[in-house]
Amino acid sequence: MTTNFIFPDEWTTWMVVLASVLHQRSAWRFALLIAGIVFANGRRTVTSWLRAANISDAYQAFYYFIGALARKSEIIATILLEIVMKRVLADDNRVLMALDDSLTKRYGPKVQGVGIHRNPTPGPSKAKFIYGHVWVTLSVLVRHVSWGTMGLPLLAKMYVRAKDIAQLPGQYQVPFQDKLQQGGELVQWASECCKRLGKALWVVTDGGYTKRRFIKPVVAAGVTLITRLRKDAGLYDLPAKVEKCKQGRPRIYGRHKISLLRKARQKHGWSKITVTLYGKKTTKCVKMFKVTYPPAGGMIRVLISREDNGDWRPFMCTNLAARAEEILEAVADRAAIEQDFHDLKEVEGIGQQQTRNYWASIGALNLNLWVHTLVELWAWNKSAKTICHRSDSPWDDAERRPSHADKRSALRRSVIEKTFFESFGHDRKSRKIIRLLCELQKLAA
Repeated sequence: MTTNFIFPDEWTTWMVVLASVLHQRSAWRFALLIAGIVFANGRRTVTSWLRAANISDAYQAFYYFIGALARKSEIIATILLEIVMKRVLADDNRVLMALDDSLTKRYGPKVQGVGIHRNPTPGPSKAKFIYGHVWVTLSVLVRHVSWGTMGLPLLAKMYVRAKDIAQLPGQYQVPFQDKLQQGGELVQWASECCKRLGKALWVVTDGGYTKRRFIKPVVAAGVTLITRLRKDAGLYDLPAKVEKCKQGRPRIYGRHKISLLRKARQKHGWSKITVTLYGKKTTKCVKMFKVTYPPAGGMIRVLISREDNGDWRPFMCTNLAARAEEILEAVADRAAIEQDFHDLKEVEGIGQQQTRNYWASIGALNLNLWVHTLVELWAWNKSAKTICHRSDSPWDDAERRPSHADKRSALRRSVIEKTFFESFGHDRKSRKIIRLLCELQKLAA
């Protein structure tokens, strides 16, 4: 069973490498399923994937295969991270990743792993709660020369509430883990991968992960963590130096508590730096100092950034040698994972797969993450003019960077063109045929 699509050579190579860690009896299904995801239209259910890849006759085997992929997700994500390193981060000694969680709506009482969660975006309905899945996701943050910072999602874990764990089948043996524990495991997995590849790992999160259960395992793994602090965080000064003759273990934390509000109101200690935030150079007024923080298990570096409206924001970094520019740029680059969630929901259609099984839902979600990353990698060395033509959209901004939807459509056009000329043996490419093919590509992709 094969699909009629002929993908670019580098894409085919990636499919072979990623499927090499799967069992050889079912590894051939991986490329077919990815092709179906790329060419699926309408509501992105698993059945739409199978129809697009022309594999509807074997739907049951592919449903089982998606569930099996969930158990191999870490291994596949490891191979994908190595591909990202070679293509994008080969010359960098440091890898910056972002960790966050997102919620996808689901419907139906038979869906495994769902629960009632607090709605982060109430909207006009002002609904405080929503029924669905919560995904703790890890993305690599990379900077493109022309398109700025982008996120490449690698791996996600499903968060299930403690009261909903009992509703899962007993043979699954799924232990309860909160989002902090799952995030810590994702960072530890990424740390092991980076150490094997000789790269230092930096992770940036939002203020929701500034908790002891997350920070301590991350620091113990040798990862540099950058996150936002509460304005009333319990910080202490540095411990006083003791004489060698004194018995007992030396102090880790100071005796006096530090008030961030008092530090922000002080007029001395401020300095101005020039940083690149959200693709633009700007001048920031910052103050940096070292403190001890019990959730981090020791000393950290605190940065206070003063905004133009007089407000101030505190951030922490576990790397005592980090510069203010590195901290602020990492905090700004974290917005790329929010764009990932938007593209995954609006373009890739996560949460629409209509899978009920716990493992099938995890496998389908991670498949969407990998397709998103592979599309971005394929378009990495392409020019903006090659990816999208805005001549048919005069109302659009011609200087705007190509969106993920533009790159996905460009890949589909490239596959259609390659399939047309190679499958049917058209050696003579007349202008009429090429013009007709371009018109058909616009309709199809």
